[in-house]
Amino acid sequence: MRIGTRGSDLALVQARSIADALKKREPGLDVKIVPIRTRADRMQNVAIVELGGKGVFVKEIETELIAGGIDIAVHSMKDVPVELPEGLEIVAYPKREDPRDVLISRGNVKIEELPRKAKIGTGALRRRMQLLNVMRDLEMVPIRGNVQTRIRKIESEGLDGIILAAAGIRRMGLQGQVSQFISTDFMLPAAGQGVLGIEIRSGERELKERLRFLNDPDTVTEITAERAFLRKLGGGCRVPIAGYAQLHGNVLQVRGMVGTADGKRLLQETLRGPREDAESIGEAVAESILAKGGLEILAATEDYG
Repeated sequence: MRIGTRGSDLALVQARSIADALKKREPGLDVKIVPIRTRADRMQNVAIVELGGKGVFVKEIETELIAGGIDIAVHSMKDVPVELPEGLEIVAYPKREDPRDVLISRGNVKIEELPRKAKIGTGALRRRMQLLNVMRDLEMVPIRGNVQTRIRKIESEGLDGIILAAAGIRRMGLQGQVSQFISTDFMLPAAGQGVLGIEIRSGERELKERLRFLNDPDTVTEITAERAFLRKLGGGCRVPIAGYAQLHGNVLQVRGMVGTADGKRLLQETLRGPREDAESIGEAVAESILAKGGLEILAATEDYG
């Protein structure tokens, strides 16, 4: 079985976790990991919004999957557009890793201890929006690259700190470098953060059944709500959007947020309901935000729709 993935250290760790699970399930299975270089990986000095948004992390991998060069693809779901190419489907979502963001800072200080006009590195408009909303004097520095590259930029670019996803830090075993795990009450995650998705060609029923064991029911519920929220918003990559669904027993809480990159305008909504209504709850959160003024924010961007 050939598993396609990006070639970064983190992506390879994620792909190996799926390979290990498959080999444990099917002893003797020959699994090959196939690193695929995406446009986003080739153009590290260009902002994601300038490259065209989320699809730049997965397009080449999906092209290889459609062509038959790989059998399955492993993605970080926060990188996957809500509309998949014709002929492909996501068939499994393993148990979610920590969805929070983390701060890695100079001097190991926490967010509330950062100096005035601190320089914080992040490539995400979502993080920029939320930090600037509460700390207006921060200097936000756009950074890209793999996890280790971003950590090194604290020294090489004179940053006071960087914000990264906790999931990647945990999967890489770098928790010891974290200065602060940031509460989702302070910084709402990206939709799909911490979730892996297993993608295959549509119609491959036998393969779909073989991969079904990877599914975590709670993660399926949460990602269903989050992607329904994104789909209903219909916004492009130039708008900061956050969405996070969390199960409490059989009750699903869905929080959503849309705002402007300068943090001056931020719209939020939280709704709860039974887990079986995950999709409709996610859509309702988006509809509420659109009604509050989100439509105006989205429509102001050139890539709306």
